[in-house]
Amino acid sequence: MTWSLAFEPLIPLWALLAAGIAALVLALPGLAYRLRGAPLRSLALVALVLALANPVVEREERERLTNVASIVVDRSESQSLDGRGEQTEATLKALKERLSALDNVELRVIDAGERRVADSDGTALFSTLTQALGDVPPERLAGTFFITDGQVHDIPADADTIGLSGPIHGLITGHENERDIRVVLESAPRFGIVDETQTVRLRIEDTRAPAGAGLRPEMPLTVSRDGEIIDTYSIPVGVSVPVTIEIAHGGLNLFQFQLAPIPGELTEINNTALLQVEGIRENLRVLLISGKPHAGERTWRNLLKSDASVDLVHFTILRPPEKQDGTPINELSLIAFPTRELFSERIDEFDLIIFDRYERLGVLSHVYFYNIAEYVARGGAVMFAAGPGYSSSDSLFDSPLSSILPAEPTGTVLEQPFHARVSDVGKRHPVTRALPGADQEPPDWSRWFRLVDVTPSRFDGTTNTIMTGTDERPLLMLSRYGEGRLALMLSDHAWLWARGFEGGGPHVQLLRRLGHWLMKEPDLEEERLTATAEDGRLVIQRQTLEDLVETSPDLTIQIETPRGETRTTNLTLQEPGIWQSTTPVEDLGLYRVSDGTRETLVQVGPDNPREYRDALSTTQPLTPLSASTGGAIVRVAASEGDAISVPRILPVRSGGALSGGGWMGLQMNDATRLIGIDRLPLFAGLLGLALLLGLLSAMWYREGR
Repeated sequence: MTWSLAFEPLIPLWALLAAGIAALVLALPGLAYRLRGAPLRSLALVALVLALANPVVEREERERLTNVASIVVDRSESQSLDGRGEQTEATLKALKERLSALDNVELRVIDAGERRVADSDGTALFSTLTQALGDVPPERLAGTFFITDGQVHDIPADADTIGLSGPIHGLITGHENERDIRVVLESAPRFGIVDETQTVRLRIEDTRAPAGAGLRPEMPLTVSRDGEIIDTYSIPVGVSVPVTIEIAHGGLNLFQFQLAPIPGELTEINNTALLQVEGIRENLRVLLISGKPHAGERTWRNLLKSDASVDLVHFTILRPPEKQDGTPINELSLIAFPTRELFSERIDEFDLIIFDRYERLGVLSHVYFYNIAEYVARGGAVMFAAGPGYSSSDSLFDSPLSSILPAEPTGTVLEQPFHARVSDVGKRHPVTRALPGADQEPPDWSRWFRLVDVTPSRFDGTTNTIMTGTDERPLLMLSRYGEGRLALMLSDHAWLWARGFEGGGPHVQLLRRLGHWLMKEPDLEEERLTATAEDGRLVIQRQTLEDLVETSPDLTIQIETPRGETRTTNLTLQEPGIWQSTTPVEDLGLYRVSDGTRETLVQVGPDNPREYRDALSTTQPLTPLSASTGGAIVRVAASEGDAISVPRILPVRSGGALSGGGWMGLQMNDATRLIGIDRLPLFAGLLGLALLLGLLSAMWYREGR
């Protein structure tokens, strides 16, 4: 309880000062000449001025508040190394016992640094601390104790910037002279051109490696791409060296640079450095050959020209050999078809060749058709958009291409309206799966009016009919031959969708997916296992054409965690051709996912987490901040095998040292909380009136005698 005197003037301050001066002028002559009643007159004037000043007596009732001491416990992954977890628990127990024995101290234990895969990279202790102490004013903070290995990544430059008061003490787990080797990526690309090489600069660090160029040992380094070993190097420790890697495919290329573990090292996790490089294809080169001008010729051209990643070379045969009339070549306005250059010298430069209503016109010899077949076998892609000529005597099937074509014409061309439909296999195939309008009957797109009748010619399991026409006859067939791919469209009426006939159809989606499947876009592979990390979850997806059932062993997925643990999960059907599972993950690092046949890798969190870039126990990061607050940083175990030693905790009043040899201090504050307040105006009401009347009466009485 405290008392205080305050003034709350009834008139403005300038008027109160004027009244005081006037009272002084009136009182001084009487006091100077010692006139009768002058002292009483002066007292009455003083009382009047005081009444105008309105003095108020206040009584405050306050409650004493506790001093808050906080313990921040580092629960990050590096705290599980080298017995640090046991040291942490023993230190926490001893510290709680010491703090609980102090009077007027409130203890708060804060678990921090526990990594969640969606969190930012690194061990964040101070952000968790300030959030947990958001309801505590700084004047109540007596001190903070950190139980950590010292690897903290959000240390502020000044304690005042985050509203902390009192000393900051550190109790460091782990041991001195720990040994650890790790791979450090100094510079690495994030993007690369497919089939070209990139250079990565890296360095191997060993905390106990001898100094001096002649004393540096060498360590074997294994380089893997997407889980497969591609090279091995012998790298000197502590020296920056270049390593060449090749970007094998479009999309994500995951590289691992791995050291073999050595005896006595702190952890093997940072023996591997990860690098994710996005493979970018140079502009895809497409050769489009139109056998003759027709209404749908520009459909393919417009689609391919609208794709900025495609370099298109387009030829239309306007003057086949049978139309030769002896006109000299130098007098023709047409460009001669460079058959030898395209189909012999430079055929391998093209990613896709499209034959649009092409027939055997005598332009391409059998040698060139053989070259095209060999081009496909080596990994090339060919699309045949067939017209009526596919069933004629000039059919491409009656050429060396018959060995790669998936269907033989019957000689019949059906000229009647029909709706193109996605087949049962097509509903699972990535080219036609979920094609807009396909889920209705009839499909929500326009009709076509021509279909070339064929019979399958290859029965090796490499061909799929993904769209059908009249009476479920094949309309769109996809096939593999050797390392390459083929597509056979048995109608030349896709342009009706592009022109908007009867509302049109999804020609852009269909033809673009078809082209990218032919050029081996990974997302359009029929059989594929993928895994992605999303907000603390692992989303595993199996893409297949097989008609699997829920109990199929192919749907049981094995997951290998970064710690080497293995667990399983089962996939469930999400949509035709897509089986999926979502499972929570806790650890940062590389996960290996397998269905027994296929395997994929996925990195959860950053490529090389800060938590393991330097896992050594250290006192250095916290020392500057602790010293600025008067705190101390000590190791709880001096060396391996030593018992835990926690300093004494002493309360310290303001102005005293906050740490010393063998002890850590808490700054004890006299913080209070206001409960209530009483106010008594001295000259208000009857008391002030009685005092003034009494003084006036005494003045008149004295002067009247």
